[in-house]
Amino acid sequence: MKHLISELRISLLATLSLALILCGIYPLVIWLLAQGLFPHMANGSLLFRKGTVVGSTLIGQGFADRKYFHPRPSSAGQGYDALSSGGSNLSPLSQKLIETIRQRVSDYRIENDLPPDARVPADAVTASASGLDPHISVDNALLQANRVAKARNLSINAVLQKIEAHTDPGDLRILGERRVNVLMLNLDLDGNP
Repeated sequence: MKHLISELRISLLATLSLALILCGIYPLVIWLLAQGLFPHMANGSLLFRKGTVVGSTLIGQGFADRKYFHPRPSSAGQGYDALSSGGSNLSPLSQKLIETIRQRVSDYRIENDLPPDARVPADAVTASASGLDPHISVDNALLQANRVAKARNLSINAVLQKIEAHTDPGDLRILGERRVNVLMLNLDLDGNP
């Protein structure tokens, strides 16, 4: 019986010690390091305009007006809902997915005044895995540029310069494709760089 009590005491002490280290000390150290080394990123990469949060450079937002660049479609909740992040889970053979993409391609061509046979970038009609992707491809942005320029009474060159200014290189400048942050581009077009 003494041996059992001794083993229980050791087990309880080990559990409490690990709980203190892994649930208290370790998260505190990581939080302090993040706040000290990367405070902007650790706090969500939030963008403020006149003291108000207008978004995050890491989370997509819906823009519907013709004067804005539109992001990728979202399957997160009612669209760009960070609490419901996730894809649609429809398989590539799903008839519902095929019909949805077919409709999105048609809508995209009409909205951007493209010919019926114009190639549409995949990111313009498919949602990202999280449903919250803040970027679009450069090709997608270029196809939307004429619509945005007309809606804002800007020259196409002015809009193309804005696209270039908000084009990010691939990660570490070598991984992935160049991409455009939609929120940053739209804020810049509104005069809030």
